[in-house]
Amino acid sequence: MEFLGKPRSQRAAFLPLCLLFLKILHPGHSHLYSSRYASDKVIRLIPNTEEEAYALKKIYQQLKVDLWQPSSISQVSEGTVTDVHIPHNDSRALLAFLQETNIHYKILMEDLQKVLEKGSSLPTQRSRRSVSGYNYEVYHSLEEIQNWMHHLNKTHSGLIHMFSIGKSYEGRSLFVLKLGRRSRAYKRAVWIDCGIHAREWIGPAFCQWFVKEALLTYRSDPTMRKMLNHLYFYIMPVFNVDGYHFSWTNDRFWRKTRSRNSRFRCRGVDANRNWRVKWCDEGASMHPCDDTYCGPFPESEPEVKAVANFLRKHKKHIRAYLSFHAYAQMLLYPYSYKYATIPNFSCVESAAHKAVKALQSVYGIQYRYGPASSTLYVSSGSSMDWAYKNGIPYTFAFELRDTGHFGFLLPEMLIKPTCTETMLAVKNITMHLLRKCP
Repeated sequence: MEFLGKPRSQRAAFLPLCLLFLKILHPGHSHLYSSRYASDKVIRLIPNTEEEAYALKKIYQQLKVDLWQPSSISQVSEGTVTDVHIPHNDSRALLAFLQETNIHYKILMEDLQKVLEKGSSLPTQRSRRSVSGYNYEVYHSLEEIQNWMHHLNKTHSGLIHMFSIGKSYEGRSLFVLKLGRRSRAYKRAVWIDCGIHAREWIGPAFCQWFVKEALLTYRSDPTMRKMLNHLYFYIMPVFNVDGYHFSWTNDRFWRKTRSRNSRFRCRGVDANRNWRVKWCDEGASMHPCDDTYCGPFPESEPEVKAVANFLRKHKKHIRAYLSFHAYAQMLLYPYSYKYATIPNFSCVESAAHKAVKALQSVYGIQYRYGPASSTLYVSSGSSMDWAYKNGIPYTFAFELRDTGHFGFLLPEMLIKPTCTETMLAVKNITMHLLRKCP
């Protein structure tokens, strides 16, 4: 089947329409969450003193709050922007407390369900908008993404090789795409993963966008041609496959994996606190019900273990590790777990500076950049720190759009601009790696 009249060698990464229309009936989007977020609110607070921060921590523990930024109660401090999702039943109590204590706040979303339904791609919209093939400007379910990967593996075998590095807790395959021209036996490589946190849907959307752009522009763009000729890219569009699937079918704001704990009813581990680097220290929780639960031991999650094993096995030629998250508009590098300067700081900092500048040149979107600990917050057991500690000299974590207006509900109309500007940043980092740093 031909797409857009292009010859086979220049085809974009598209799925056959028959597959697409089978998938639009796939259950699990905003209208199928049983209106569970009706009248829930998202509120932004900035405690001006340590006393206010302490008071907020206490009230957060009493009420049922879902922290969007930062990710853990322990990270709430003086001057920290705090975005909380609070259920309707508890929102009155929180607002009364804030008014009584004179803590400044702003309601970002008055009714979360309405925002969710307004900004999401319902199946009727998807069928209207996808008449020409696979649509990279909508969010896709796990099944759709994995079918897309299989399709690319068949139709672009010259540049793409798909393989599995293991199974998730619930038995789903952990698929990776190896992208690049097979020009010689030894080539340096870049690892890219998206969707380590389930609710951050813009991450997987970017991973797909990156692959699409690579295939579309390989012949016409000298930079992309150089990247694919000189490097391999290992791309994992959905790291946390179980959690991502669950965020489509049950809980749009699920963050963790879906593993079971024998002693607690709460499920899941924060896959970005489960790595063997200062494991379960500051910025991680030992309680299984918390969103930043570090797990019973390092690499307890099969998803984390599978990626760690792959990176260990290939660390001699993997020179860069890029992980895509949301939201904050930041480009972060090590360390996350401590306030310290990495040995190759000047090289990494220079790459970050140029990448952020390139990103801003498209739409004027500003990103902050710097060590994760001081730019965002201290967190232990992260994949970025682990990769750096295990010999990968270039490790970065992107926090994509936005800064809280939409938060995890970034509308589909912003997928294209977000991915377009991020592509420039990634190409910039990659070319910096090829030209300068060892």
